[in-house]
Amino acid sequence: MIVLAGNLLSHTVAERGGIFLKLVFIVFLAVLLAAVYVVRHPLLRLAGNFWVVDDVAQPSDAIVILSDDNYDGDRARRAAELFRAGMAPRIVASGRYLRPYASVAELMTHDLKDRGVPESAIVPFSHRAQDTREEAAVLAPFLAGHGWKKIIVVTSNFHARRTKFIFERTLAEGTQLRVVSAPDFEYDPDNWWRSREGVKIFFHESVGYVVAWWEMRHQDARTR
Repeated sequence: MIVLAGNLLSHTVAERGGIFLKLVFIVFLAVLLAAVYVVRHPLLRLAGNFWVVDDVAQPSDAIVILSDDNYDGDRARRAAELFRAGMAPRIVASGRYLRPYASVAELMTHDLKDRGVPESAIVPFSHRAQDTREEAAVLAPFLAGHGWKKIIVVTSNFHARRTKFIFERTLAEGTQLRVVSAPDFEYDPDNWWRSREGVKIFFHESVGYVVAWWEMRHQDARTR
């Protein structure tokens, strides 16, 4: 009887201890979730701004605009501003073919001319690249072939970090790379979660960066 009573007492104490630990865990989890909820906006802003890279532009050999600018031509506008500021004597309008007889590069040329860049300073570069990695791969020998070692790449703000990661591992060794962000009307890094388009862009870029990292994980940065 004494042994049985001792066992029951031990079981009761253990059961109460288990309940207490569960309650502590539930309270801790509730406090943690409440804290995350309170600071959710700063965390979301931090996540949204993670994709934005905006290097300080320096005088270079060429400004390169990546393909697929948005409807308003924000990349072309930013590149034109850099050109007018004397950052480079030429702009390479990189653009994929839409048809055998038409490419995004032609649209960019039109956008640049509308923004005050003389046609003589525009270098259209049409190609069949379907993503950023392929575009970097075709641009690298083109730029190296012209002897251009100091390059400014202009792309959308949300696309800048992935662009920098890819181009650093693709351009010829010794190339000096600057990636400059063009503000995009569809992506506000401080409020991206408030719009459907912003959410789509954020998660598309998240997946795109992971894929780029996986594909290029064995390639070291070659630019300086």
